[in-house]
Amino acid sequence: MTDHTTDDTTDDTTGRVTDHMTDELPGRYGDFDHDAAVQEAAALDTVLPYALLVGQEELRTALEIAYVCPAVGGVLATGQRGTAKTTTVRAFTKMAVGGLPVTMPIGATDDRVLGGWRIKELMRGRPRKSDGLLVQASRSKARMLYVDEINLLDDYLVNIILDAASTGILALERDHRSEQTQHVEFTLVGTMNPDEGGLRPQLLDRFGLVATVESESQARQRRRIVETVLRFEAERGDPASEFMAEALRLDAEKRAELDAARLRLADVTCGPEVYEGCAALAEGFRLAGHRGEIVLLRAARALAAIENDRQVTGRHLRQVAKPALVHRRGRGDTGTLPVWSEEDDTLVQELLSDSRD
Repeated sequence: MTDHTTDDTTDDTTGRVTDHMTDELPGRYGDFDHDAAVQEAAALDTVLPYALLVGQEELRTALEIAYVCPAVGGVLATGQRGTAKTTTVRAFTKMAVGGLPVTMPIGATDDRVLGGWRIKELMRGRPRKSDGLLVQASRSKARMLYVDEINLLDDYLVNIILDAASTGILALERDHRSEQTQHVEFTLVGTMNPDEGGLRPQLLDRFGLVATVESESQARQRRRIVETVLRFEAERGDPASEFMAEALRLDAEKRAELDAARLRLADVTCGPEVYEGCAALAEGFRLAGHRGEIVLLRAARALAAIENDRQVTGRHLRQVAKPALVHRRGRGDTGTLPVWSEEDDTLVQELLSDSRD
């Protein structure tokens, strides 16, 4: 039997929300926690501004699409270690909402994820429940749960997390008892290193978009990364830094653009050729089920809203085809992601040849 208790003094690393850290807004989800607010403010100061990221276009586009249209269903970033996956996610949430995502520690237990009892209160005879990470993510500024190395998490926990993220409902049964259903609303962002194992295809399919993250290969880009990081570390605490002021100005502009895109999303229309294009891609790539074409359409609409286009076209579908389909193509039950090839790009072009740009 699992002991569903949580030590409310646990302190996680930067970006992780501990059990005693309630939301920053007083009166909405709990009392204002001054210490937690100070900790988050200090952590935010160490996060690179979104405008200073070098490369990462595929992951950045996926995160922006998921922000504009959360119904897309979350983002999985796959790439080798040291490719700035975590840096990109944190920079994005800092830019978009001025906060950090709730981060699941590696090796988190089910009571840490789903909730349990505060152990100190329980030992004093004053039983008090502690929210799990899913509820904390739903109540956080970012409305995001970030799971690093999600492929190393137990499959049953991954399934619960994905189900809660997609349905907005957290229904638990523990120790043969049904617990009160909770409504949760968050975007799931996971990362994985494919060298350390994969996810079962059934779990991969639950992610809306998959972004492949690779190291920059060109010396010029690598130099930019080094120069940017060192300059950021040297000037981040300098109120007179023009370098930091410009980066923060660009972040504010990007946030305004994405917020405007969210408002425009409902007005973006799709013609019959767009639906035909989604169906053609699903057939051509031999997708199992129908989630793929639905994600394709939602992602294309979000991209059109971001680009301030009033109608989805074949160009939008082509741009989102890879992140929406790379993990859903017909393949063996291996849990690995086949490399997206030039042949795949050619197939997308052929299947959407009749779509209007």
